[in-house]
Amino acid sequence: MSSSLSCSANELAPLLGSNVTTYLQAASYICGQFATVSDKLTDTAYAIDSTYLLFSAYLVFSMQLGFAMLCAGSVRAKNTMNIMLTNVLDAAAGGLFYYLFGFAFAFGTPSNGFIGKHFFGLKDVPSSSEAYDYSNFLYQWAFAIAAAGITSGSIAERTQFVAYLIYSSFLTGFVYPVVSHWFWSVDGWASAFNTDDLLFETGVIDFAGSGVVHMVGGIAGFWGALIEGPRIGRFDDHTGRPVALRGHSASLVVLGTFLLWFGWYGFNPGSFNKILVPYESASFYGQWSAVGRTAVTTTLAGCTAALTTLFGKRILSGHWNVTDVCNGLLGGFAAITGGCSVVDPWAAIICGFVAALVLIGCNKLAEIVRYDDPLEAAQLHGGCGAWGIIFTALFAKEKYVNEVYPGKPGRPYGLFMGSGGKLLIAHVIQILVIIGWVSATMGPLFFILHKFKLLRISPDDEMAGMDMTRHGGFAYAYHDEEDGSKNGGIAMKKVEPAGSS
Repeated sequence: MSSSLSCSANELAPLLGSNVTTYLQAASYICGQFATVSDKLTDTAYAIDSTYLLFSAYLVFSMQLGFAMLCAGSVRAKNTMNIMLTNVLDAAAGGLFYYLFGFAFAFGTPSNGFIGKHFFGLKDVPSSSEAYDYSNFLYQWAFAIAAAGITSGSIAERTQFVAYLIYSSFLTGFVYPVVSHWFWSVDGWASAFNTDDLLFETGVIDFAGSGVVHMVGGIAGFWGALIEGPRIGRFDDHTGRPVALRGHSASLVVLGTFLLWFGWYGFNPGSFNKILVPYESASFYGQWSAVGRTAVTTTLAGCTAALTTLFGKRILSGHWNVTDVCNGLLGGFAAITGGCSVVDPWAAIICGFVAALVLIGCNKLAEIVRYDDPLEAAQLHGGCGAWGIIFTALFAKEKYVNEVYPGKPGRPYGLFMGSGGKLLIAHVIQILVIIGWVSATMGPLFFILHKFKLLRISPDDEMAGMDMTRHGGFAYAYHDEEDGSKNGGIAMKKVEPAGSS
């Protein structure tokens, strides 16, 4: 926020003339008006920053629509209503549980380094404009439900609806908030904002959440998909070779991808939380420049990953596949999310290029081990998110690190940019603790659901499609004779009587 301006009548009076008595009165009047103007400017600064944060929250929330469209297009038509409903419930259940518990666990300060302990149900949440109170809650809630949306894609087309409700509530109310407390709260044990006790003198620079959001969602989805197993028919029972179970609408996939792209400009640049900076800063315009630079690095990483995937998959499969390109684009975005504010645009191109290779490699590995993820969510968000964490530790620029994370001059920066390896060590620790925490919490949850037969639907229901068996009808209008999902997904062909015209 902008610091309050000051005015002294004793200092101003000599500038107005030689008659000290008269001009001292004039100076006192001017300074009195000046204080009013200064207060108005301060209030305006608060309003601008709060509006910026709220607008960013709206953009991030619009990503839920992107997730919904992407998921719907990536599954078969007989499961469309199911996956759309889960996306709606991710937002609704996530909103309630993040309000009751999640925000407090994440940002309930003062607290210890592991978990927050204030503001449950937003009770006693700070009311000052400096803390952004409700605006900040809305923004952080949009991030929490994004992590839940990632997980829902991994377990699509074979998961019971009750399992969605349970895991989504647990993830947004506890698992994700604890991780965000570690790396984003001023009290977090590995947070770059905790200047009193920085991990390896730097803390973890995960600006918008390559690890906090994407790895958490991806690893949670990995355990869910692994425990319940692949979809029926995904791998040939005799040869073990993968069988493509293509989504029913490439149009929805592309629409969802563009909506996510649009929302990412709230996800990454919006993570500054404000657009004005104190006058004491090295450059009053530095924050505005950093916001713009963050939008540019985000764009370049996604574009590079899309093109790399396009040509990489063309070489491997012989086809120009739009779905693969969309996933590659999103993989680039997931990777740049952690370091988008502290790297140069040219480095973002490297980030996107490698992210595409990571995604292609993870998908190939998934086929080898017979792992089935309909949206490639674990590979995309988990694999590319982990690369993004490493990338930041290699390419973070000293000038940008000090600009975005002030208050601790001389903190370590990227290894390839001339610093030591402290930031890299901190980021390797981040990857390990996120994998460990999410595995220790979400893995047992999915296993318990599996043991109590609450995780996976029956084979008959899966073959028929969950829209009909679990949700009362298909998302699209069909003629009965053309409805192949009633026959285990095998299209039925109407046979005309012999001799008919």
